[in-house]
Amino acid sequence: MAVRELRGSPSMLPMFARAGVAMIPGASRLPLIGPGRSHDIPDLTLVLDDVGVDRDRLASYDKVCAHTLRDALPATYPHVLAFPLHLALMTDPSFPFPAVGLVHIENRIVQRRPVSVGERFSFRVWATPAQPHPRGLRFSIRTEARVGDELVWEEASTNLHRGPGGADAAAPTSVASTEDLPAAAAWKLPADLGRRYGSVSGDLNPIHMHALTARLFGFPAAIAHGMWTKARTLAALGARLPDAFAVEVAFRRPILLPATVVFALGDDLRFGVRDAARATQHLDGAVTLSNWGL
Repeated sequence: MAVRELRGSPSMLPMFARAGVAMIPGASRLPLIGPGRSHDIPDLTLVLDDVGVDRDRLASYDKVCAHTLRDALPATYPHVLAFPLHLALMTDPSFPFPAVGLVHIENRIVQRRPVSVGERFSFRVWATPAQPHPRGLRFSIRTEARVGDELVWEEASTNLHRGPGGADAAAPTSVASTEDLPAAAAWKLPADLGRRYGSVSGDLNPIHMHALTARLFGFPAAIAHGMWTKARTLAALGARLPDAFAVEVAFRRPILLPATVVFALGDDLRFGVRDAARATQHLDGAVTLSNWGL
């Protein structure tokens, strides 16, 4: 396995520009821009040490995701810190799929203990081999966060590269449907939610920024970030969350902005998000207290 140590967090805007150029027909033949011709995920790990938390940025994140300001980080916040490495990996010349156009379909986070805003992290990020999916190919970006030598946080973020699907491929997921759960709250999501979350998370994918840019990728309107939806559900769970837990979600259908959605919650810490008018399921999720595997 090749390990590349980065000096400082990569700049996001140039990587998104590069990802956008990779979507232009014929760009794959340009050096240092396009995705590779095979579907082989590179055996590459990116490492970034001594990563701290900007308290002002965290406060803005907490506000847009409805988290309470406190010393412990939201369980989804290390994803924000690691996301520049995700994008650096997916825009590497050796990576086979264009970053823009991938669909985030699942996300699993393991928080092994509360993480303080004052701690500093070392991140390791790599991708798993591509596997057949009914709608194309799926792969996961794996992330580990350590404080010193202690593993404190892990993530598996699964993406779909849309294309011809495997006829016999199943759509594997361990997240059960939550359509049976009762409504706990209704949330009104504004049209600019994607831009607001993008400004604090760094995820400036054009499918989230504006209806005009989303239409270039086949969406009739801008769509909410999946990781905003997950963060918002954890904010709603609040004090129900223990110090150590795993939380897994499946993103079923995109939320077209603006929208009104319903947050549903069960006594067993299963939760879901669905459309308020049509009951379309957008997200199914569950918190577990003992299953630490990714």
